[in-house]
Amino acid sequence: MAGATTTFRTKVVAPRRATAESPWIKGTLISILLLFFGFFLILPLYVVFHEAFSKGAGVFFKTFQDRATAHAIWLTLLTAAIAVPLNTVFGVAAAWALTRFQFRGRSLLISLIDLPLWVSPVIGGLIYVLVFGRQGWFGPWLFEHDIKIIFALPGIVLATTFVTFPFVARGLIPLMQAQGHKEEEAAMTLGANGWQIFWRVTVPKIKWGLLYGIILCNARAMGEFGAVSVVSGHIRNKTNTMPLHIEILYNEYQFAAAFAVASVLCVLALVTLIIKTYAEWQAERQLRAAAESVE
Repeated sequence: MAGATTTFRTKVVAPRRATAESPWIKGTLISILLLFFGFFLILPLYVVFHEAFSKGAGVFFKTFQDRATAHAIWLTLLTAAIAVPLNTVFGVAAAWALTRFQFRGRSLLISLIDLPLWVSPVIGGLIYVLVFGRQGWFGPWLFEHDIKIIFALPGIVLATTFVTFPFVARGLIPLMQAQGHKEEEAAMTLGANGWQIFWRVTVPKIKWGLLYGIILCNARAMGEFGAVSVVSGHIRNKTNTMPLHIEILYNEYQFAAAFAVASVLCVLALVTLIIKTYAEWQAERQLRAAAESVE
């Protein structure tokens, strides 16, 4: 028909969100997640505490009156008390160097920091045996001077320090990269020296990331088995940490005692998880605040 006009209406379709899935898919994925955590986390924790108190509270508390158990707990805490501060100093220094300076070998240093995450702890312990053992590189000299590293506390500390030293550095590097160094430069222009800049400017900015790394380092130090097992020699009342002592008790069919000691590690792990979650949340807030300030 002459003069007639035709109007086409275009239907506007809203873009589909990546998270917009059907309810049954969401329910299936959440159910799988809950079953996984229930089977691999909640159930083992229940078994540990159930077996620990299977013969009554009296047997549970009597376990910690044993001299070997008390020494294993003391040695574990002592090892962590030495290794964690060493790794904290190293982690802060490494993160500072990698985020504040550009230099040759920077990528190699980052790879070396990650090395313990990729090498089996048993291999790490074996390396120290080959270096400091009786037949190792420095073994004869150490034996002549009556210096004991392997099958003694120094070897346990060295092995623990090796397997735990990436955690503090890896907790700080992304945080310090996101924050930049404008505030440090401003403090320097105002006349602050290096220590003043570090304690009054840098530490307040990285405190939650630092706490996050220290918590992970401490948890791994107290629960390390492979590397410590190689360098300790499993000497009761001398070089057995808590994980090694648990193995000995279990192999001796002292199941209630083994699970009692294991329950202590579980409690420490749960406390560590709670503190870690809080520190991680605070660190993410710092990262977001740093990103917003840069924008």
